[in-house]
Amino acid sequence: MAKVYVALFSLLSFALVHSQDLKKTFTVKFIDQEIKIDGVLDESIWETAESAHNFQQYFPTDSILAEQQTDIKMLYSSTTLYIGITLDTEGNDYVIPSLERDFRAGGNDNISLLFDTFNDGTNAFLFGMNPYGVRREALISNGGSTLSGFTTSWDIKWRGEAVMNDGNYVCEMAIPLTSFKFKQGETKWRFNSYRFDMQSNETSTWAEIPQNQFVFNLAFMGDMVFEKPLGKSRTPLAIIPYINGISQKDFETDEGLNDVTFGGDAKVAIGNGLNLDITVNPDFSNVQVDNIFTNLTRFEISLPERRQFFIDNNDLFGTFGNERDSNPFFSRRIGIAENLDGETIENGIVGGIRLSGKLDENWRLGLLNIQTEEDIPNEIPSNNNTVLALQKKVFSRSNLSFIFVNRQTFKDYDFLDETDRYNRLVGLDYNLASSDNTWVGKFFYHKSFAHEIGEDDNAAGVDLLYNSRNLNFGWRSNFVGNDFRSDLGFIRRKDIIAARPFVEYNFWPKKGKINTHGFRFGPNFIWRPTLDYQNTDYTIFSSWSAEFKNQSGLGVRMFNRFTFLDEPFDPTGTDDALELPANQGYHYTSFEVGFESDPRKVFSYFFEPGYGEFFNGTRFAFEGGANLRLQPKVFLSLDLRYDRIQLPDPFPSADLWLVSPRINITFSKSIFWSTLIQYSNQRDNLGVNSRLQWRFAPLSDLFIVYNDNYFVESFMPRNRSINLRLTYWLNI
Repeated sequence: MAKVYVALFSLLSFALVHSQDLKKTFTVKFIDQEIKIDGVLDESIWETAESAHNFQQYFPTDSILAEQQTDIKMLYSSTTLYIGITLDTEGNDYVIPSLERDFRAGGNDNISLLFDTFNDGTNAFLFGMNPYGVRREALISNGGSTLSGFTTSWDIKWRGEAVMNDGNYVCEMAIPLTSFKFKQGETKWRFNSYRFDMQSNETSTWAEIPQNQFVFNLAFMGDMVFEKPLGKSRTPLAIIPYINGISQKDFETDEGLNDVTFGGDAKVAIGNGLNLDITVNPDFSNVQVDNIFTNLTRFEISLPERRQFFIDNNDLFGTFGNERDSNPFFSRRIGIAENLDGETIENGIVGGIRLSGKLDENWRLGLLNIQTEEDIPNEIPSNNNTVLALQKKVFSRSNLSFIFVNRQTFKDYDFLDETDRYNRLVGLDYNLASSDNTWVGKFFYHKSFAHEIGEDDNAAGVDLLYNSRNLNFGWRSNFVGNDFRSDLGFIRRKDIIAARPFVEYNFWPKKGKINTHGFRFGPNFIWRPTLDYQNTDYTIFSSWSAEFKNQSGLGVRMFNRFTFLDEPFDPTGTDDALELPANQGYHYTSFEVGFESDPRKVFSYFFEPGYGEFFNGTRFAFEGGANLRLQPKVFLSLDLRYDRIQLPDPFPSADLWLVSPRINITFSKSIFWSTLIQYSNQRDNLGVNSRLQWRFAPLSDLFIVYNDNYFVESFMPRNRSINLRLTYWLNI
């Protein structure tokens, strides 16, 4: 298998060098004065600024200039980058779902600016604003070629205001140069901007991007040239203390807790490219809760990381391997453990450090070390968790990455087997990205170490995609050894060889209501080496989907599946039910239809019914959602999933419901209230999370969070808590 990957790598090396069209460019002039940030570009100094203009339409076509044009002017001083943007509009009927910071850009009016400060086409800083002056910032990683490389949880201090006029709105920004990381003496950054205009139903970009690429893809950018070289980036020391008071009760054990904890983080700049983050007694209380899900599979489902400390530069640590089957580092493993009853509980973190960022324009470094607490009553040892990542840029936008992961306890515990005292892993990934993003992919090999782990202790894979306007195809394949182990990773299945090729062809009609439509065919096969390479699973996926010019979408899908159960399994999850027998194969076919309405409307919705065979029975599924926008302060949503599983007697049947209404109210740009209710009879839980947030100073918050959980069947309380949490961001 490894020889196949090496051969594929060699054959495709030619795809690494591609020429691009001539880049757009503009000059950013140096000034020695401050500019008042009020959304009115009335200072005479703005008249001297060059601009980025002539925006190109990205949607509904990508071959003409934008109908509603945008003009971006920039100036800079020794400390600040000033930006003035004028955005032409048809009127003032803007789509603004919320006044909360870090809004999602799609489906509403806004503009985003992308700065590739190291000119590597791999990472970028994003700043955005809407007509009401609401701001957002994000980090772009992995070249902007996937949605997973878009992180809005990054926070930084900067100023911005907006003013709505007849026929346009104006955004004015002042971003401290300390908000960026860049090389001292740099004279240019790669730059692009994209804009959503809901009134004219148009998306546009400064540097032209084809529609078959993400609008934030870093392969397609122009240059902003500084009149004078940039000086040293002097990022201030940031201290972020917190205090958290909690009162909670567990009704199952009739135990209560009233406690006050405190701790904090520190952010220290090292040179122009590195950040040192320090955390002491971090607070991971339920300010945000995970979305409950319905799981009809035999395998664990990964959930996104929400803890701030683990998010910055997470692409350096968390994107190794294969997200589906063998990710060697999954940060949610830290701070979470199982008690003696097999239930997931919080495992306290004593403290930790993270050093991450750029060594120079070709090398990136990531070092993470976290110490967790021991929990003797639950037989949980204290562990030291270390991750080292080193990344080297090669060719235009590709990189070679090394990772080392170590989980180890240094104390002797009577309850701990020798096999579980440590686990280590080393790995090498080659991430391919051609200059125009036509070819993207990954080749990786990882090996794990533990006491008497066994010889089948490695994992490897290839993920190679060709992306063009009409034809897309790819080959995804990986294997995970039966003895492969990564205690800090996400390993969905072991003992597999998987092959997941696909081919897709898209059409772009020049007339009519359809913007694009296409067909996709993707077989998925899994073999089990320890079962004499038996083909235990396959799914043959066929689909047709269409995107309309009003931004609605329609799709039809068919699944032909085969599953061989090597262990008994009950897909309904019913307590004490008779499981489907092991050592038996099941062939089953199902169909789905999905529709998503125009997200620009005050009321929008989607639905996805499905029906077909399911193991030895049938399954009817319905998934849907609705959104009501009472802009700009109230946003109501409802998500629903229903699964009716009917298996022949004596096996169980079930009606599984998951209902999740949400209420978001933004009283102002600094006060937000969000309530999420989640009902799941599969989990036997009705949960309520209600959160009031007051942003009383930049990046400083007061939270009041109420959590309540009930059993579904008896409607008896399970646990209840209320948190009062204060966080303050102090720059020194």
